[in-house]
Amino acid sequence: MTGPRQLPFGRTLALILAVALVLRLAAGWWWQQRLPPGTQFGFGDSAGYWELAGHIARGEPYEAGPDRLKIFRTPGYPVALAPLFLLRDNPPVLWARAEAALFATAAVGGVAWLGRLLFDQRTALLAAAIAAVYPEAIALGAFVLSEAAFTPLMVLHLGLWVVAWQAGSTPKVAGCSLAAGIAGGLATLVRPSWLLFVPFALVVGITLSLRQRNATEGVPYSAWRRHLLIGGVMLAGLCLAMLPWWIRNYRVAGRFVPTSLQVGASLYDGISPQATGASHMEFVGRFATAQRAADAQPGADTRGTFEERLDRRFRDAALDFARRDPARVLQLAGIKLLRMWSPLPNAADFQSTTLRLILAVTYTPLIMLALVGAWRFARRDWPCFLFVMPAVYFTLLHVVFVSSIRYRQPALLPLIVLAAAVIVQWRVQRSGFRVQANDKTASQPEP
Repeated sequence: MTGPRQLPFGRTLALILAVALVLRLAAGWWWQQRLPPGTQFGFGDSAGYWELAGHIARGEPYEAGPDRLKIFRTPGYPVALAPLFLLRDNPPVLWARAEAALFATAAVGGVAWLGRLLFDQRTALLAAAIAAVYPEAIALGAFVLSEAAFTPLMVLHLGLWVVAWQAGSTPKVAGCSLAAGIAGGLATLVRPSWLLFVPFALVVGITLSLRQRNATEGVPYSAWRRHLLIGGVMLAGLCLAMLPWWIRNYRVAGRFVPTSLQVGASLYDGISPQATGASHMEFVGRFATAQRAADAQPGADTRGTFEERLDRRFRDAALDFARRDPARVLQLAGIKLLRMWSPLPNAADFQSTTLRLILAVTYTPLIMLALVGAWRFARRDWPCFLFVMPAVYFTLLHVVFVSSIRYRQPALLPLIVLAAAVIVQWRVQRSGFRVQANDKTASQPEP
């Protein structure tokens, strides 16, 4: 029996990417038009990225706000925005939204690449088509937020990890792992929360391979060693990409700062007497005032920078609350879990009936298909399991820090690949074919 006729992959993918770009450009324009007069962004984080991008373009010190915070944000997204300020001193915000649309469209292309790596061309095209029109993926390309630049780097990181796993020779494994680590480091410079993903996934992979070896006769003993080789070289690549930022931070703070000094504020935002699961950063000014007053006291310990001491104040306050009221912390964790994976938007700006309906009717079937795909493919194949890992990782992270559907967006893209594989499998099985993970032909006659 011969397989279905091959689709014109290149031309079809180009059309999908064109549609994706147009939708994201339109969404960015629509969002800009609905903002109140005098409002540029709609999200507080955007203004911080914009300020730092201008400093980079003008060769000014990398510092933000009236307190001149120097390690408040990692430089990845401001660096991506900085070229706009080379074109004009005060560029239109729509330019940044157009750049975000390009990044998000590149992520759609990355989804096609992941689908082709693990399955076949049909799965790749279907996954790209879903990602192109999925409302939450479109939103990634409409806002001036770091997720736009982070997502294609995350997809690149995962794809290179898969290539390293599938490589047949040690030099190719090492080379692809190093490239994957560099991509992961660049992704971390955009979104610091990605820093621990490699060790997290590495521990999971080694644990699964050892359990499978013990439970199944004939499982190769080299699986866990392959994880160690890939993970070790990948961590080296990640460190290589992060090294300039680490050296700079050491010169500024006099100590090692892996990402930024915003962790304490983010922790208190998620764990405090006022915490609701959503982000409410109004407390920052109060804490900054209290820190300045403490610094002014006779004999006060003012070693290090102001932002270090402020970060420590936030962190200590959050941990103190966690010790005093662990039941509330657990309750908040449940609230954050529901917020992150809710079928309906959390933010007040997205509560229109139409928007809620669109999100519910698109997200619900997608996540159900992704769960089916995880069950069918991920439990048998490490690269497919790797596609589930961002969802697990970000969930664990955001039940501690603040949560919303915004933080699930990058994790949905690899899940779209698994959902698309399920759909293709259902279709081709009717013709006597099946989809198999980690098989580049992916459609083979049924036995």
